[in-house]
Amino acid sequence: MQPENNTAKTLADDASADCGCAPTPAEQRRLWPAMNRRTALGLGILGVAALGAVGIAASPLASPAFAAEYPSWDDVVAAMNNEAAKQAEITKIQQLIAGLEADVTAKRLVAQQLADEFYVAQQAYFDAALRADQLQQQADEQAAAAVDAANKAGRVAAQLYRNGGDDTSLELFFAGSAAGADDLLARLGTMDKLVQRNQDVYAQAVTARDSAQSLSDQAAVQRAERDRLQKVAEEKMVAAQKAADEAQAALDAQNAKRGELEAQLAALQDTVAKTVADYEEGERIRKEREAAAAAAAAAAAKAEADRLAQQGGGGGGGGGGGGGGGAVVGSGWARPSSGWRSSGYGPRTVQCGNSYCSSGYHYGVDLAAGCGAGIYAASAGRVVYAGGNGGYGNYIKIDHGGGIGSGYGHIRSGGIFVGVGQWVSAGQLIASEGNTGNSFGCHLHFETYVNNYPVNPIDFMGARGVSV
Repeated sequence: MQPENNTAKTLADDASADCGCAPTPAEQRRLWPAMNRRTALGLGILGVAALGAVGIAASPLASPAFAAEYPSWDDVVAAMNNEAAKQAEITKIQQLIAGLEADVTAKRLVAQQLADEFYVAQQAYFDAALRADQLQQQADEQAAAAVDAANKAGRVAAQLYRNGGDDTSLELFFAGSAAGADDLLARLGTMDKLVQRNQDVYAQAVTARDSAQSLSDQAAVQRAERDRLQKVAEEKMVAAQKAADEAQAALDAQNAKRGELEAQLAALQDTVAKTVADYEEGERIRKEREAAAAAAAAAAAKAEADRLAQQGGGGGGGGGGGGGGGAVVGSGWARPSSGWRSSGYGPRTVQCGNSYCSSGYHYGVDLAAGCGAGIYAASAGRVVYAGGNGGYGNYIKIDHGGGIGSGYGHIRSGGIFVGVGQWVSAGQLIASEGNTGNSFGCHLHFETYVNNYPVNPIDFMGARGVSV
């Protein structure tokens, strides 16, 4: 052992013997385990350098380098014998505690901001994809109308030429097969009698063809925009998940260090005897609470399992009815909630509350089973997102492979039971129902995706033997 460590030990023993203001060596080991720069860095304790990103003034004490330099018990004991050093150590520890709190606050703000950006980008992508589909559908309808009108003009032309006894142009028109409206109209345009005597029929066909082409061009532009916005949404999702993970890491770091720092602070403020007792009592209470929470969670899970067993299998009720949440059918898919369908897919009347309005187009279905009710994975897959998502509140997205995915929104605070990268099985309990985000009551907002674009969950799940 180095001489300076012997000195620190002597100081500790002297302080304990002289005034009773410091813990005994045994109490030191219970309260303040050895801490150095390397182990502190291993805990991942970072400063609040991110504060500037959200407009909060960062303290010089909030740098990662400083935040990793936590005081050891030797530092505390050494400071006790000098009033100036003691006050400096007290200030340092108070600033460390404040820095931990500020770090959590700052990272939570960043996570919230990026979660909101993810939601906006995701909805913009959904809207662009819907608009592209609508334009293409309209283009296809106009193309069909153009062919119908051209065929009608052809029939008129045939009648005109038969009546006139001139079959030359008629034979030309019907020679071979027309590839579409353009081909038909090109042939019809050579028929003088049609142009002279039935211009309206020909004009209708031309108008429909031109409209189809214009709509097809618009749909192509919209698809390009859709693809661009999809990439933006995916980037925002990754950024939001990273921010959520960093916020949780900051909270974990605070929980790991705050108790030790507060105990050291109490020692410097001459309340060691009480600190030891409070620390041990706090540890006892914490363990009791953790055990009680684990027992409650196990009991709730068993009760839910018993309830599902009594309900039996099946994919849930038809129409707007509820059904067995988590019950897996032969297709390998399961109903994500036992709740009844409170809102369907597609256009809907906008509903407004005190601070927000619902969307005019609903990209999923709402299943209402009650606050805290179980939410289950619709099929086996890997969790690709678990965190905040703006208007969706707390949200989980699962990739089932083959371009198929599912999304779960409005999860209660603290109700996400899975993490990113985790593999889940069909019917597995992944979350519990809440009222987060733009919600007017506890329910699950459930979405199904094909190539990341939302499709009607009623039809999608119905094709797999599950009614939602």
